[in-house]
Amino acid sequence: MAEAHQAVAFQFTVSPDGIDLQLSHEALRQVYLSGLHSWKKRFIRFRNGIMNGVYPGSAPGFVVVLAGYMGRAKYVQADPSLGLFCKLGQYIPVSNYMSLETQRRVGGILVGTGLWVAIIYTMRNVLKFLLSWHGWMSERHGAATWKSRVWLALVRIFSGIQTPTLCSFQTSLPNLPVPSVKDTMTRYLESVRPLLEEKEYKRMEVLTLDFQKNYAPKLQWYLRLKSLWATNYVSDWWEEYIYLRSRNPIMVNSNYYVMDFLYVFPTQRQAARAGNAIHSIMLYRKKLDRAEIKPFLLQNTIPMCSSQYERMFNTSRVPGIDSDTLQHVSNSRHIAVYHRGRYFKVGMFYDGRLLLPREIEQQMERILADTSEPQPGEEKLAALTAGDRVPWACARDAYLRLGKNRQSLDAVEKAAFFVTLDDTEQRHDPNNPVESLRRYAKSLLHGNCYDRWFDKSFNLIVYKNGTMGLNAEHSWADAPIIGHLWEAFLWLCFFFHVLFMDPVKLGYTSDGHCKGQPHRSLPGPQRLQWSIPSECQSMIDNSLAVAQALADDVDIHIIPFEDFGKGLIKKCKTSPDAFIQIALQLAYFRDKGKFCLTYEASMTRLFREGRTETVRSCTMETCAFVRAIVNAEPKLSLLQTAAKKHQQMYRMAMTGKGIDRHLFCLYLVSKYLQLDSPFLKEVLSEPWRLSTSQTPLQQPELFDLVRHPELVSSGGGFGPVADDGYGVAYIIVGENLINFHISCKRSSPETDSHRFGNHIRQAMLDMLDLFQLPL
Repeated sequence: MAEAHQAVAFQFTVSPDGIDLQLSHEALRQVYLSGLHSWKKRFIRFRNGIMNGVYPGSAPGFVVVLAGYMGRAKYVQADPSLGLFCKLGQYIPVSNYMSLETQRRVGGILVGTGLWVAIIYTMRNVLKFLLSWHGWMSERHGAATWKSRVWLALVRIFSGIQTPTLCSFQTSLPNLPVPSVKDTMTRYLESVRPLLEEKEYKRMEVLTLDFQKNYAPKLQWYLRLKSLWATNYVSDWWEEYIYLRSRNPIMVNSNYYVMDFLYVFPTQRQAARAGNAIHSIMLYRKKLDRAEIKPFLLQNTIPMCSSQYERMFNTSRVPGIDSDTLQHVSNSRHIAVYHRGRYFKVGMFYDGRLLLPREIEQQMERILADTSEPQPGEEKLAALTAGDRVPWACARDAYLRLGKNRQSLDAVEKAAFFVTLDDTEQRHDPNNPVESLRRYAKSLLHGNCYDRWFDKSFNLIVYKNGTMGLNAEHSWADAPIIGHLWEAFLWLCFFFHVLFMDPVKLGYTSDGHCKGQPHRSLPGPQRLQWSIPSECQSMIDNSLAVAQALADDVDIHIIPFEDFGKGLIKKCKTSPDAFIQIALQLAYFRDKGKFCLTYEASMTRLFREGRTETVRSCTMETCAFVRAIVNAEPKLSLLQTAAKKHQQMYRMAMTGKGIDRHLFCLYLVSKYLQLDSPFLKEVLSEPWRLSTSQTPLQQPELFDLVRHPELVSSGGGFGPVADDGYGVAYIIVGENLINFHISCKRSSPETDSHRFGNHIRQAMLDMLDLFQLPL
């Protein structure tokens, strides 16, 4: 009963004179501070709602409009109320309460306010119209036409003079358009032409024509109806059917990872590194809650959708029998920490303020020093989140819904984020770079399969030697959102948000501790209590066996490609992304002797609630170049043509003219209508044997890798999509470095990540040779 005794804010005793209340001033003070924090947060959200609601209007703009209107009315001696109160007086005796002059002033203020609202509405719709034009994307960087310059100027004017907050542009973003069926079918046939023999291609043409004529008009009608009714005709279905309805493990198959510095190690103390990192992430959350983070603007002008940021913190994926759900709470004042099989709840606030880094380090030290043993079933409990979703849903419903299990599970799922104090050491070893990076990546991707809570929006993993990394769940948002968390407070060349705050602003003492002093009376971490029956432990063991087999099958190879980078590629007057994608096609052809359907992720955040679209980067033009170079007949013109085609495909995907999201939605409608389309069935079953993604660097102005070349990260990666395919993530770091993360399955005799990495390196060098530029 000790916990219950401490939980109440007062004590009482019964005496002959009545009840004697003994108020606990410290407990009441904490209640007061907690309530004050809650009300401050409500006020900030209310204020942000007002500011976003009137954007691009502003308070100074309102004063100018109102003063201008009232001044003009006085100058021309007109009634500023436009007779509003005269008409109102026919029904309500207004004259009994206000003089004629007061009526005119109040009416003038109301009319002026209405004029201001009308101006805002007009500016917002004009801005939405302007942002629907994407002609600027087809122009070469630094060579904008007069039309684009005028357009950019108009976008800046109609964006208003007020500094935008994170969500200010949301109502001004255009909706994602539904492509025409004819255009999608034409582009689909073009995308599969290099992959099919003549006979197969003719058969596919017949299937396509049949679908376009007999099925598509009805399906397209429903999509157009949805696009008029919903904000985005793709995103909700994409989240539900691609992510939440998948019954396969999300570990490896969906979650992805992000790495730490490669060459810089701010401290060897695990608790100290965690202290600065956790404090920095909580500061980011505070800025996110207050909408103080700047929206991402292309060319510092063109806004991108910010809706995915909302669920970055306090979010967990909850398993279900048929479909998972995303549980998001508006506020969370604690984090969940895992160490050596034990779970802890660590409060992040005390005395009405966020814990300081040294205080968080103090809490981590207490956890590391705790010698208690895991409770039965506790150590490997998180294996349920790593295995198949249905057994996890059954175990959660049967054994974790009541009593202390429910309380402990809530503490994990409603935490701001999850932290693992990993008992291993991971780091890039210059004497053994291949193996050390492979171990590091696999540890971040899956760990021991039971020491990360894979359902949390993200896991912060801090290793025994002070190295860090992230494992992120995919359904709530895409990788650029987590990337922004890492980048947000960079200065000079510090790649991650946490890493900038960490060694520079917060820093460490000479002996590796966080700066500051421990708190003398800070309450310690709360050990979570579980009562896990043997039946549930059997389910945990089964999930662990599934997850372990999946983890053991993953092979990862990381290439820090340092021969050249985007600086030299730009001198070739070629898009770096197009150059790399063509190199991947050449590498795949050398590896397999054929081409394959290739997935490259592209953003559609130019539209409201946009997420991703697929760039089918295996084109006829790229295949022509690859065949030429394989046959020892390389032609620079073929490479340039292929690069231009890839850029065109990427622009089309970003501007809502992609193929795959449209086909996906048509397929869903056909299932709802119980229409069996042979075309859609075949298209949606095609495997992506080469799945690629560029980790975008969203704030390059914060880098200075020329002055500090050691401050680089390897970026992040993901598991293979197809059993016999490759997953390739790459990040262009500075002017002279490109990092590749290559994954495949060991069980496939057709793939080898190390072999494919060698093909990529050679392909990059062979392509550069065509330009005859020195390295």
